[in-house]
Amino acid sequence: MDINQPAKRISKLGLKVWRITGAIYSLILWIIAIGIGVLVHVFDWSIWFTIIASILVLVITIMNVFVFPTIRWRRWRYEVREQEIELQHGVFIITRTLVPMVRVQHVDTVQGPILRKYRLASIQISTAATKHEIPAINLQEAEELRHAISKLARVAEDDV
Repeated sequence: MDINQPAKRISKLGLKVWRITGAIYSLILWIIAIGIGVLVHVFDWSIWFTIIASILVLVITIMNVFVFPTIRWRRWRYEVREQEIELQHGVFIITRTLVPMVRVQHVDTVQGPILRKYRLASIQISTAATKHEIPAINLQEAEELRHAISKLARVAEDDV
């Protein structure tokens, strides 16, 4: 474990949200695989198309529902400091990003239906050139963090 990594973690409920999202995507893939199975039957193609599609979708389902959300949750960290916001995330490749406060133009909290169900929100931080996101934070903490980042960005802008 890197001692220089950002200190804060996203909500443990974020793991549940990512698993639900992975299950929804996997359900769509299963519908497509079933469609392939129907086509194989109707057009009397080789059964191997159905077997390969089923195995592929099964592996993708396991990865999307169990493996990737767990790794993603373990690696996601963030820290808001006076001069910068540090983000760390990734599954195979870990990305660490520093967003200078003087570059922050606006901060939003975003909630989809699944995040809303678990009282979570994502924070979107916009600069002139990029947009960064801190996903799945407790709703109250997200609102406080949004105000804190906005305040720090104004102070940093005044110092320039």
